[in-house]
Amino acid sequence: MDARSTPHFHNTMGVPAIAIGSKKFMCVGALPPQDHPHVFLDMGHEGDIVCPYCSTLYRYDATLPPGMASPRDAELPDAGGIEAPLPPSDVYDSPYSPRGSTKPAR
Repeated sequence: MDARSTPHFHNTMGVPAIAIGSKKFMCVGALPPQDHPHVFLDMGHEGDIVCPYCSTLYRYDATLPPGMASPRDAELPDAGGIEAPLPPSDVYDSPYSPRGSTKPAR
């Protein structure tokens, strides 16, 4: 993990608690596109914190390396570039379209 990046974790599995090796991190709720706003959480001097969006309980575990989680499925790989997927560029009559217009003639 790059020292400048903030680890991202999710709880798509729906487990009651996730142990993590970082006290400062981002919670994304579930894997995109079912994710919630990516929120920065800081445990400070505490040993756990609850995400205000998804109510996932995160517990600090000093035996885990920074950026690692237990269960391992809770780690979001390559989180620096992850965003909600966009529709294909030729889809214009979708909820993503600002005007809901149809595909332009070529």
